[in-house]
Amino acid sequence: MSTYAVAVVQAGSELFDTPRTMDKAVRLVNEAAGQGAQLVVLPEAFIGGYPKGLDFGVRIGMRSDAGRDEFRRYHDGAITVPGPETERLGELAGQLSIHLIAGVIERDGGTLYCTAVFLGPDGSLLGKHRKLMPTAAERVIWGTGDGSTMPVFAADEVRFGAAICWENYMPLYRTAMYDKRIDLWCAPTVDERETWQATMRHIALEGRCFVLSACQYLTRANLPTDVHPAQGDDPDTVLIAGGSVIVGPLGDVLAGPLRGQEGILRADLDLDDLARARFDFDAVGHYARPDVFTLHVNETRQRAVDTGR
Repeated sequence: MSTYAVAVVQAGSELFDTPRTMDKAVRLVNEAAGQGAQLVVLPEAFIGGYPKGLDFGVRIGMRSDAGRDEFRRYHDGAITVPGPETERLGELAGQLSIHLIAGVIERDGGTLYCTAVFLGPDGSLLGKHRKLMPTAAERVIWGTGDGSTMPVFAADEVRFGAAICWENYMPLYRTAMYDKRIDLWCAPTVDERETWQATMRHIALEGRCFVLSACQYLTRANLPTDVHPAQGDDPDTVLIAGGSVIVGPLGDVLAGPLRGQEGILRADLDLDDLARARFDFDAVGHYARPDVFTLHVNETRQRAVDTGR
């Protein structure tokens, strides 16, 4: 039997305070690696923050000056990729000899993206994945990714990649990732709903892969006092309740779901379970019908100005 140790971190950002959040990330990743994890996943938008309950002063056909300044603060807290923060995360991964997947808010010019960055045990930035379709009001503050950042990487005996939050509900995205022979499906998220658990178990069973879902646990106390979310200003108010989980390739829950607190979930994955699970189902292999169904995936970078680069 070949085993692979993984961990998902459940914690909340310090919104509008990226240096404090970075310090928190370093502490938690160190803790996870100290438990023997070879691969660690941080939640969606952990570095840069998920501003749940804020509206940035947006109404149909209207924006407010206060909302513009709130976005300016959010923009200031985002990071460049690559940049000082990814360099620090890479150094951390290198020191601990782990693979690290971290949800970040990426700043590229005047646009922000909800991004997952991948760091290797040699300290390198392996790549990134930009969320293809922000959900609902997220489209006010984040741009859309394209097919050029849909990577799957090899780590020892396994292959891993990421789907961010509601990307997990996109059947064609899932199919494209299955076709890349993904073994560890990393799902950074802020979806705290009970129905999310069914989604994670379905993807594990459909993709015959391990699923590692890391969700934030965020309270009003994680936001500055001069920011006023729709949920109110009681510091004990829970904004994101967690629900991180690790699932095996036949849909069996291996750890979690963790709710109501920050924490770390850890599991030793039996990699032989991948072959056992794919014995009777392979969505892009022996169970596919390419004579009936085909999928075209455009993985070229999309640019407003074509410079030939």
